[in-house]
Amino acid sequence: MLHPLFWRGIRRHAAFGMIVFLAVMFSDPAGAQDPALPASDSELPVIWTGDLEGMRERRLIRVGTAFSRTHYFWDGFVQRGLAYDALLQFEQFLNKELKTPKALQVRLLIVPLPRNELLPALTRGHLDLVVANLTITPERSETMIFSDPVARNVNEIVVLGPAAPSLDTLDDLSGTTAHLRPSSSYWASVESFNHELKELGKKPVRLRAVDEHLEDEDLLEMVAAGILPYAIVDTHKAAFWADVIDGLTVREDLTFRAGAELGWAMRTESPELAALVNAFVPQIRAGSAAGNMLLRRYLRQNPWVRNPSATEDQRRFEHTSHLFQKYGERYGFDWLMLAAQGYQESRIDQSARSPAGALGIMQLLPTTAADPVVGIPDISNAKNNIHAGARYLRHLKDRYLNDPEIDDLNRTLLAFAGYNAGPGNLVKIRGRATAMGLDPNRWFGNVELAAAKVIGRETVVYVGNIAKYHYAYRLITEAAEEYEESRRLFDP
Repeated sequence: MLHPLFWRGIRRHAAFGMIVFLAVMFSDPAGAQDPALPASDSELPVIWTGDLEGMRERRLIRVGTAFSRTHYFWDGFVQRGLAYDALLQFEQFLNKELKTPKALQVRLLIVPLPRNELLPALTRGHLDLVVANLTITPERSETMIFSDPVARNVNEIVVLGPAAPSLDTLDDLSGTTAHLRPSSSYWASVESFNHELKELGKKPVRLRAVDEHLEDEDLLEMVAAGILPYAIVDTHKAAFWADVIDGLTVREDLTFRAGAELGWAMRTESPELAALVNAFVPQIRAGSAAGNMLLRRYLRQNPWVRNPSATEDQRRFEHTSHLFQKYGERYGFDWLMLAAQGYQESRIDQSARSPAGALGIMQLLPTTAADPVVGIPDISNAKNNIHAGARYLRHLKDRYLNDPEIDDLNRTLLAFAGYNAGPGNLVKIRGRATAMGLDPNRWFGNVELAAAKVIGRETVVYVGNIAKYHYAYRLITEAAEEYEESRRLFDP
């Protein structure tokens, strides 16, 4: 394992919240040694733009990837993901090719970042390599080097869910809404398709930006639940996740970009590294049967999101929305975020009871509700239950997150983590985030990584699901507002 002083050295050089998260180490545990520490700060600068020989001298290659259930994630102390598996092979390969002594091995540091930060971090010199299922495009190739393709003939296709419209051809998407990350190649593909639709005199596909932390598999999960009608993803991802999540229909006949190639990205100043990566590319067992089967089996155990707009669930939401609005306003929360937490806890079902004795919509223990910090002992009805949950959440924000450096959204997300894992664990995972060189004041891409490592995936899934339900409730309320506006305009 890494010597703790090494982490301190990494943290000294973190920039713009850069997460230098994990040293991928594969040497025999019986003979493993800690890597040599940097002799001075100058040996590990924040921005460094050298090539392979310099990386060999530094014994360090910084690899950016996306934190996701496809590419890279933690569950306790276990690391998983397709990018992790490939990098494990690559580190072994590069040290063999460089003939480095065992005590002087070059290490890979995996740096999980939001997708929209990966390529800027690479070109500025904060990263040396990006491995994140990147499509090789002419625009990207102008500012960086791509490896030989790690995958060829990749199509961007439509994946339908139970809420999808009837689609015979791609043109039938005219007038629909595509929910996509602006940084994705899918966004540019739809923009290009919209030009074609315009020439045909048809309505464009409306592009709606989703948070950059939502990966393709998150959107596919929302499609399968009926929250979103369809997603646009690469063919191999569609095939992989359709075998994990029920309710997805892969339409390979509905193609936006055909014959795309995927590669690893490097700076233009790193031709030697690019040559080494290209020598490795044929060895990548992309989609190896055994590895993919194990990952699929693991992921099938995930508690998938539901659709809060399903008839009974939406009825409960409508009946309690005034309470979420009331107590959200009283305690300083986005009421839709509070409702999303209620849905995650119980599907907004006041009759819900947990084996541990938690009650009602917000799944509070009666002892917690009766504690003076909440002071609402009777949580047997929806009004008191939501009130108690909101007040306890506010207590977590005020007692454990009363720091002006934390923005309001992250205070809420971190409070959700404390609500689920307990305030003691909240303190612990923020402390671990700091020790890992992460930002203890940001949940996504930071404290969530520490939580995954320290207490496992439950709290990561819990907060992530709330974020997805919040997006779903925004869609529901916006649709209702548009309907009311149309009635106001056209009804006599």
